[in-house]
This record gives sequence, structure tokens and C-alpha cells, in this order.
Amino acid sequence: MSGKGEFSILNVSTDHIPEDERVPLLREFYCRGVLKAEVEPTDEKPFAASLTSHGLQDIQLVIGGLVGARVIRTKQLVVDGNDSLGLMINRSGIVEVSARGRDLRLHPGDAVLTSAEDATIYERLSLGNCLSLRVPRRVLAPMIVDIDDAVMRIIPERAAGLRLLVDYATSLVREHALAVPALRQLAVAHLHDLIARVLGATDEVHELAGRRGVGAARLRKVKSFIVNNCWQQDLSVTTVAQEFGVTTRYLQRLFEADGKTFSSFLTGQRLKRAHRMLREPDFAGRPVSSIAYDVGFGDLSYFNRCFRRAYGATPSGVRSGEAL
Repeated sequence: MSGKGEFSILNVSTDHIPEDERVPLLREFYCRGVLKAEVEPTDEKPFAASLTSHGLQDIQLVIGGLVGARVIRTKQLVVDGNDSLGLMINRSGIVEVSARGRDLRLHPGDAVLTSAEDATIYERLSLGNCLSLRVPRRVLAPMIVDIDDAVMRIIPERAAGLRLLVDYATSLVREHALAVPALRQLAVAHLHDLIARVLGATDEVHELAGRRGVGAARLRKVKSFIVNNCWQQDLSVTTVAQEFGVTTRYLQRLFEADGKTFSSFLTGQRLKRAHRMLREPDFAGRPVSSIAYDVGFGDLSYFNRCFRRAYGATPSGVRSGEAL
């Protein structure tokens, strides 16, 4: 486990762990990194688990999966005062969740909201993994039209905002964004907004989420798409807007809210790619004009002007090592 201030990471894996030590290990993980729960091995499959918990103020994000065991929030444990709400999104395999007299089966893409105040049983029926987000009730309750009505109801994969929430949460983990103090508070607010949107936010919160959480998540996806496709000369605000099913003006407003323009971001990514290529020995024999074309520029003089403005040096100077 590693942690500092408002952020901590807790990992558990049963790889290379003797079978008789796996249940206690997972029970400790849940008690320290998720919420107090019992763990019972099942007879169907050998028990195995691989989970990571990211703990932040007012939200906890858990990614991974287990098989061959049940996780049980017993009647004896629900009196511990924990009233948090957990949104479990099944990403692969099949999971059964039982609480409030309901037995739900989650297929890939399905989600369900559970309450730590309820005796609950979680059991994975086939190998797979989940993304779970646990939030204090006091945070979500004012944001949802009827929070109790949302508990223990299957949320289908096609539900508005669900895929966007998954993409945003996983990108935060993949890019280690939660470890950056300056981004942490903003990321938590965005996650709250996106969860509220999935669960049925009040009109006021829904409008705010549209401006803040959903917009931030969509902008992150758009930027990732541009980074991976900036070399295409026909990439434009129009083609990217079509790719994401939004209007060009909406896309422009997303960048403006971030203090940039679409064009400046796209040009910046192309210049970064050119700068890397000019410094790599593998491209030492390629003409500067060819590199400019390869990264998406169609005009060499425009490329040279933009490059000098960005790096204070010519492409040739960077290649020769006279400038960084």
C-alpha cells in the first residue's frame, strides 16, 4: 500500500500466494481498501483475485476481479456506520449481486448501485473484472432525484453517460492522473458529476454535469483521439466532431473552456511528434520536409514558423543538437 494525504493505492493479487492464505488476504484488502466484508470461497473454481483500490477524499475507485469466492457484507457488519454507495460496473464475465430481496445478474457492460447499509452478497460466476466507484451517501444523495430508488436496479450498458464514466475513470488510472495533487480535486468532482448523470441527476445537477463532468470526460477522449491521429492531414474540427457525434461548435466550446482552441491543440501535438522524430536516430536520414508531412503538416514554411515559435529553434537546429 502507498499513500500520501488524500490519496492512497492498495493492491492485492493471489498470484504466487498459497491457497490457504488467499481468503485472509482478500478479507484484509476489503476491510482496508473497500469496506468491511467477509470472504467465502466457493466450490466451483479455484479462488483467485487481482484488485487495486484507489482511495481519495469522497470517492474510492476499485478495478479488478476475483473468481471462486463470494464477498459478503453481512448483517453484523452493516452496523459499522458506513452508509456509502457503490456503483459496480461489470466490464467482463458475469456477476451476481443479492440485496434487498433481489438477485441481479450483471452481464458485460451492466452496472448496479449498492448501499453499504444493506446486507449484500457479491459473487462472480465467470472470470472477468469490474470497475467500482464508492462514494459517501452525503455526496450523492443531494445530486440524485431519488437515491434509494436507484439502489439494486440493473443499469444497462446503453444507459446515458455510463460508457463515458468508465472511459474517464479508467483513463485517470491509466495515466496516473490521480497521483497529481493539482488534478485530484477536479477529477473527483468530474467523477461525482458523471455518476450522478448515470443514476438520474436532479435537473440542476444534470445541467451542471453537462457543463463540467461530462464535458471534461468527453474533452479527455477527444484529446486522446487527436494525439493518436494527429498525423492525418485531413484531421479537422469537423471530422473529429463527426467522429464523436457532436457539433463543431460544441467541440470548439469544449476546448475554449479548457483555455485552448482545437487548432492550437492539434498543431501542438503535431509539433511534439516532429520534435521527437528529429531527435531520434531512426529518423536521422529523413528530410525535415518529409517529417513535417508525416506528422500532418501540408505546408513546410508554415511548419517551420510554428516549430520556431514553439521551440525557439529551427528543426535543423534541434536535429543537430544545437538546440533542445
